[in-house]
Amino acid sequence: MHIQELTLTHYRNYDKLQLQFDDKVNVIIGENAQGKTNLMEAIYVLAFSKSHRTPKDKELIQWDQEYAKIEGNISKRKQRFPLEIVLSSKGKKAKLNHLEQKRLSDYIGALNVVMFAPEDLNLVKGSPQIRRRFIDMEIGQIQPVYIYHLGQYQKILKQRNHLLKLLQRRQADPTMLDVLTEQLIEHAAIILEKRFLFLGLLRKWAQPIHQGITTGLEMLDIEYLSNIDVSEESDKETLRIAYEEKFSALRTREVERGTTLAGPHRDDLSFYVNGKDVQAFGSQGQQRTTALSLKLAEIELIHKEVGDYPILLLDDVLSELDDSRQSHLLGTIQGKVQTFVSTTNVSGIQHDTLRQAELFNIQAGKLVRESGGA
Repeated sequence: MHIQELTLTHYRNYDKLQLQFDDKVNVIIGENAQGKTNLMEAIYVLAFSKSHRTPKDKELIQWDQEYAKIEGNISKRKQRFPLEIVLSSKGKKAKLNHLEQKRLSDYIGALNVVMFAPEDLNLVKGSPQIRRRFIDMEIGQIQPVYIYHLGQYQKILKQRNHLLKLLQRRQADPTMLDVLTEQLIEHAAIILEKRFLFLGLLRKWAQPIHQGITTGLEMLDIEYLSNIDVSEESDKETLRIAYEEKFSALRTREVERGTTLAGPHRDDLSFYVNGKDVQAFGSQGQQRTTALSLKLAEIELIHKEVGDYPILLLDDVLSELDDSRQSHLLGTIQGKVQTFVSTTNVSGIQHDTLRQAELFNIQAGKLVRESGGA
């Protein structure tokens, strides 16, 4: 899978940009605040229809413009098709093969992307929200219907929290809580079942990768931390019953607190190296190796599930990795994954992959292609 051509119109600091890319490695070189990350973000938005940097679409639209447009010509499993995202004050339009998609779950998954940026190094030591987002975005790529259930869950959760606040002030009918709880549980059980299945696949790929990076010295394990008493082998009906029991037990406390106290939106992941919690006891090196293992596992997992390698975005992250981790990352993707690398310079990156790359210099939103080779 690769992007053959990308066109940006009124996107961030790009008034108009049209580029063709090499199907292996493309390196974007420039100082900070020139537009490197904006270009990476645009590819991410083309895949997911939203930014990884901001929840506000209006921030993606160039100042004093009414809309922003991202267009890409994609090659996937020997098929070629265009993708298009248009952002405006009227909302968002996503087109696949020139046809507007009413549901994002019908759009997401057409272009598979794995992003690795400095903030992803916080995947292990950062907040649970970061880890939930990681698992949600990756499941959505290989099972787009997951996006639908997640969206419905979040919509009902918002309604339920609003109702709980009204009940806290005795301004609503308690019977409505039963209706919303039943609806929430239906989607919660599906979300948790799919997260368990995904975690099993992720663990399968991440463990040997982690062993390879650490030359066999470390064994990685990943545990899903649910707020109901279930196991990864639990089926949807078992999960549904467990949620029913949990919400029944929490009902009084939830009304007192005015918020939903259980569900997938409160779950987390925990990572262990040689049996020790990496978040609490791991060194910075172990935390970074764990994050790198997860990202490389994503690449192999997507390839296995969709039959093609995803596009890899390395946004100013190579400088954050030591020589050994750099070499392992670049060696893994060499020759098989279309990769976009943003960096201030390539002088500190010694690897054959970058010597064969297509180079672009960027300044104030203007890109100039150099001759290949670093």
